[in-house]
Amino acid sequence: MAHSKKSLLALAILASFMASAGADDRLVEGTPPTLADANSPEAQVALAVRYEHAEGVPRDYIKAAELYCRAARSGNANAQFALGWMYANGRGVPRDDSVAAQLITMAGDQGHTHAKEMLRYIHASATTPLPSCLLPDPEPVVEGSLDEKGLQYARKGHLKVVMEETLFQRGPIFDLVHKLASDYEVDPKLVLAVITVESGFNVYAKSPKNAQGLMQLIPETAQRFRVKNAFDPKDNIKGGLAYLQWLLAYFKGDVRLVLAAYNAGERTVEKYRGIPPYPETRDYVQKITKLYKSPTHPYKSNWIEPAKFVVLPANTKK
Repeated sequence: MAHSKKSLLALAILASFMASAGADDRLVEGTPPTLADANSPEAQVALAVRYEHAEGVPRDYIKAAELYCRAARSGNANAQFALGWMYANGRGVPRDDSVAAQLITMAGDQGHTHAKEMLRYIHASATTPLPSCLLPDPEPVVEGSLDEKGLQYARKGHLKVVMEETLFQRGPIFDLVHKLASDYEVDPKLVLAVITVESGFNVYAKSPKNAQGLMQLIPETAQRFRVKNAFDPKDNIKGGLAYLQWLLAYFKGDVRLVLAAYNAGERTVEKYRGIPPYPETRDYVQKITKLYKSPTHPYKSNWIEPAKFVVLPANTKK
C-alpha cells in the first residue's frame, strides 16, 4: 500500500508514541492477555498496544479499540491519542475523522506531545458524537423497581415524564442541566437533546470550526453570553441556555427555527425565512426533534424585538 509523505510522517509520529508508551511489566511476554488483566488505564493501554500490533498475541483491532476506549474514558491521554488514530484509520472501528479529531484534541489538551502534529493530518467537516463507551453509564432502569415515592409520582400522571427522561444519559451533566434550566426558563429536555447531538455529553468536545464543550459554543457566542471557559460544564451550559433563551424569544418559541439558528446562526435563518437549505442544518434539526417532540416552547414576550417573519399562536408560557 502506497503512502504519501504526510501519511508516512503521521505513521512516524504514531511509532514514536508507541515506543514511548512502553509495555506494562505486569503483563508477561508470551502469555495471552485477557481483558481482565487490564486493571488500570496504563495497563489497558499497554494491553491494547499488544493487541493492535500483534506483540505476543494475535492481532485484534476490536479488542485494542475496546481497551483504548476504557482507558480514554478514564482520562488517559495516551489512550485518547491511540483511539483517535484508530478512528482516523478505521482500525477495529468505523473510520470517522470527527471522532478522531475530538479524541486527539482531548489528548492535546492534557499535554500529549504528538497530538498537535497529528491534527494536521485529520480533516473533519462535522462533529460526530463520541462513541458510547466514552460516555457515562446511564442509571439502570429496572422494570417494576419504582420505590414508593416513584409510585406516587406515577399515579399522579407523571410517568410519561419519567419515561421521557430515561432517553438521556443520567449523571452529573443531567443533574446540572435540570438545576440550571429553570433560571433561563428553558425545558431541560430540550437542552439535553441539544447536548446529545452537539457533543454526546463530551465536556471536552471541539469541532473543526472551534465550537467547544457540551453545547458546542463557538468563541463569538461564548463571548456574547459571557462564557469564560467553554470547557467548564456549568459555564458552558449557562452560555448555551442563555443563547437558547434568546433564540426562543427571537423566533417566538418555534423550536425548529431555534434549532436551525443554533446550528447556522439566526441571521442565516432570517435570510431564508426558515430552515436554511443546508444538509448539515436540516439533519441537525431532524436529529434533535426526534428527541424533543414539541414543535413550540414557551418564550419571554416583549423581551427583545422578535423576527418579523415568524407567525405563531399566542405565547403558551405559563
